[in-house]
Amino acid sequence: MPEINSQTVAPAALRHVPAPVVLPATPVTTSPFQPDKVRHMVFGTVPAIRFTIKDLHHRGYADPNEWSQLLPTGRDGEVMAILTKRVEP
Repeated sequence: MPEINSQTVAPAALRHVPAPVVLPATPVTTSPFQPDKVRHMVFGTVPAIRFTIKDLHHRGYADPNEWSQLLPTGRDGEVMAILTKRVEP
């Protein structure tokens, strides 16, 4: 039985394999939660959307100026508005 040499040269197919890349450790923040964004999309008639935007403002959720302009949806009598808000879980 031939003796096995632990210093055998690697097969040709393995000689050109690049070494694995080691990424630096990710720094730990003081909070495990990072601010994230949510997007609200409201569909309806113009009066219904205006009422909803004012209602959410009165509840202290969002200023009316944070909403997009009313956008047509392509359906008769329907428009939409979008609000993007940063939240912290």
